[in-house]
Amino acid sequence: MTLERLLIIRLSSIGDIVLTTPLIRQARQAFPHAQIDFLTRSAFAELLVHNPYLSHVHALENFRPTHYDACIDLQNSFRSRWLRRSLARHVAVYRKENWKKLLLIWFKWNLLANSLPVPLRYLSACRKFGIEDDGKGCELFLSESAKRFAAEAIEPKTTLAVCYGAAHFTKRFPIDKLALVLNALLKTQDVQVILLGGKDDAALGANLLALLSHRQAVKDFSGKCSLLETAALLARADAILTNDTGLMHIGAAFQKPIVAVFGSSVKEFGFMPFRTPYQILEREGLPCRPCSHIGRKSCPAKHFKCMREIEPLAVVQAVLSALDRRTTMLAHET
Repeated sequence: MTLERLLIIRLSSIGDIVLTTPLIRQARQAFPHAQIDFLTRSAFAELLVHNPYLSHVHALENFRPTHYDACIDLQNSFRSRWLRRSLARHVAVYRKENWKKLLLIWFKWNLLANSLPVPLRYLSACRKFGIEDDGKGCELFLSESAKRFAAEAIEPKTTLAVCYGAAHFTKRFPIDKLALVLNALLKTQDVQVILLGGKDDAALGANLLALLSHRQAVKDFSGKCSLLETAALLARADAILTNDTGLMHIGAAFQKPIVAVFGSSVKEFGFMPFRTPYQILEREGLPCRPCSHIGRKSCPAKHFKCMREIEPLAVVQAVLSALDRRTTMLAHET
């Protein structure tokens, strides 16, 4: 198939958009001379504006519909379905298969055991356009100003990025347990810790900082920098300790070793770090888990065992392993 104008639609959110970046690159490889545009919400456009494989990044809020030869709809929502019908004759659609997630949540019927990671499911939706997997992971392109910000903001030493927030309570590793992890690390390791989160996470970050006994080795950037500046800080980290959140996928885009703590979510949903070294810590065997495919504002069972029963020592050991892996990787590169 020959395409001159292609539109990719993914309206939200941070992690989902980062997970589209392999497909963007693969589409450019398939159609090197085409105009390839991306449509998203303005809050997330920053993630894509420096991507060299895209011709234009359009914000939904001021998008003026025009004609395309083909459209790849990775959102598959009511709004995106309305848009694609008016934009292009040839359409590829990402099937979310939410019914399988709901069966796992409600009845614990696991039809997702062999499910592909989300980037490969995005790709599967586009096979009819001749787009093929190149075997590479996600990627994110930074502005020069974001790179300068990160270079000036932290010291050139071993750095652990901690992404402690999440939009939903049941995806957050408890702050008191996270403080135990960081205090144990800072007591024995010469490492600087950077706390990363958005404006909505700032109060939680302040609570975490107050529980730390080695605050001179910790810098809190919560709500103090843009999304792209936060990405630049992740790019300079040696390892990342994170909840199941969008910043996890940004870290994966820089191929950083990742330690991810999963509470109400599970690997079967397909949102693991993609093609980067990672460890997932989770409380397996709980009959109530998963309780949601996006997260909840409170534990429906009132005990929050999925997070409370993850031992801080196991997290410490996983972080040390990730830092050691990064050191080994750098040694091989030199």
